[in-house]
Amino acid sequence: MRVRAGSLDELRGTGRLLTKAGTHGVCVFWHEGCAYALDDRCPHLGFPLHRGTVEAGLVTCHWHNARFDLATGGTLDPFADDARPYPVEIDGDDVYVVVGDGTASTTAAWWRRLDEGLEGGLTLVTAKSVLGLLEAGEPASAIVRAGVRFGTANRTEGWGSGLTVLVAMANLLPWLDEADRPLALVQGLAFVARDTRGHAPRFPLAPLGESASAPPTERLAGWYRRFVETRAEDAAERVLATALAQPGPTSADAAAMLFGAATDHVLLDGGHTLDFTTKAFEALDHVGWDAAGDVLPMVVGQAARASRAEEGGRWRHPHDLAGLVDSANARIPELLALGAERPALTDAEVSDLAWRLLGDEPAAIVDDLAGAMASGGTPEQLGRALAYAAALRITRFHTQNDFGDWNSVHHAFTYANALHQALCRFPSADLVRGVVHGALRVYLDRFLNVPAARLPDVGSGNLGDLVACWDGQGDVDTAGAIAYGYLRGGGRPGPLVAALGRGLLAEDAGFHWFQIVEAAARQQAAWPEGSEERALILTGAARFLAAHTPTRRELAQVVRIATRLRRGDDLFEA
Repeated sequence: MRVRAGSLDELRGTGRLLTKAGTHGVCVFWHEGCAYALDDRCPHLGFPLHRGTVEAGLVTCHWHNARFDLATGGTLDPFADDARPYPVEIDGDDVYVVVGDGTASTTAAWWRRLDEGLEGGLTLVTAKSVLGLLEAGEPASAIVRAGVRFGTANRTEGWGSGLTVLVAMANLLPWLDEADRPLALVQGLAFVARDTRGHAPRFPLAPLGESASAPPTERLAGWYRRFVETRAEDAAERVLATALAQPGPTSADAAAMLFGAATDHVLLDGGHTLDFTTKAFEALDHVGWDAAGDVLPMVVGQAARASRAEEGGRWRHPHDLAGLVDSANARIPELLALGAERPALTDAEVSDLAWRLLGDEPAAIVDDLAGAMASGGTPEQLGRALAYAAALRITRFHTQNDFGDWNSVHHAFTYANALHQALCRFPSADLVRGVVHGALRVYLDRFLNVPAARLPDVGSGNLGDLVACWDGQGDVDTAGAIAYGYLRGGGRPGPLVAALGRGLLAEDAGFHWFQIVEAAARQQAAWPEGSEERALILTGAARFLAAHTPTRRELAQVVRIATRLRRGDDLFEA
């Protein structure tokens, strides 16, 4: 389709003509005897390019001094992104702009731009690429796959917060309103870009020899745990690479190696090692098992380098918590075998166990866990009880505590959620050791519930009122009361999770916030519809978000700008 922009005499006389291509303003420039057409809005923030300066084949936007090639629209300043070019036809004295089908770029071009956005840490380019790909019909899983591929290739230190947030957002997508899903993807990808920028690329180690002559899986598993134990990072990675290269390796085989090493000591790196390992397996749910050789070795170095909680004084004095762990670990296989002959616990019994895990006597806590194992508690139920207990620490966190102590209860909860997810997929005695570790970690946080914040009363819960809590600093108890009142008043959890997700995504949120909201969404789903457990878990997440908002909210604004630019909106007003 051709759109007349004006006459050739007008173009030569004024140097530029304005017209429309659908909803998009177009400027035709006359320069050095040729006509060129570009989208009139600067792709950065929408300033009219017809008000810019044309010189030496370039048009310069006066707002942020971004320069664009008249012929191609390509920018010399990548922060601004490329402008859209249009073909120009001159028919006698008439100047026409040729308008295509409205597709500003091919799918292949959007994928290329996504890589460029990640490489340069250009959130506007990333946001436009995500919107373009989704509009072109590309599935969100493919975008996640591209982010995982980039993150695994460009961080020599291995797995970090970037890939964790990306996978968390991929997990959260089904709970979010459709309009919020692009922002969730952009948030995750922006974290990957920040987490890789300035880092060396990763060069994976090759497997040992030919797969046919490699040692059996059992031996490799023993080697792997020994090398993590002795902090021999390269040796451990090469053993894992060898195991993954063998014909027909299963996720259960890999999990036995990785989670066994992650629970050989107490709370490696404060629990991050187990959390990151769980997220690596969840990443494979989104990108496919064929990427295991790239994804799983990312967690090895972190495991080998990690601190070990039992080496710290808190785990030795005034109570020998490390000694309690050792004695409990020795009994776990026998206790689980006894429990396997009994009916599984009821949900009420799992909830009761969680409340008992909040006790003040560490030996009693370990005994309660042992009793639950012998009484039929499955690995999943033990993990769920621990995660609920850790969630209650957040729900009952008193605002008189030091603000930094939110991090303490956060770490216990996100570790427990990761452990529970792992136990759902790969139940084992090794992973159940992590429940003992986590329970004593929750015990160490008992002072943060002294005094315990009052549990909310059942009252009116209008989810729309949560927005004011995110906008008003520290409105913690109000946010908790709204969430609790909504659920106990008969509200469905889905809209509340979506509202928490919307509040999270609107902020320039920190790593911990993404972990909390995703963990709360997954943990509440493990309990029956309408249960008190669901209500209290989501109440805690609402309180945590309200404690940390508002922020500058820059990234959400970038995505709004990208959305409006795609629609052809006029962003600049004279």
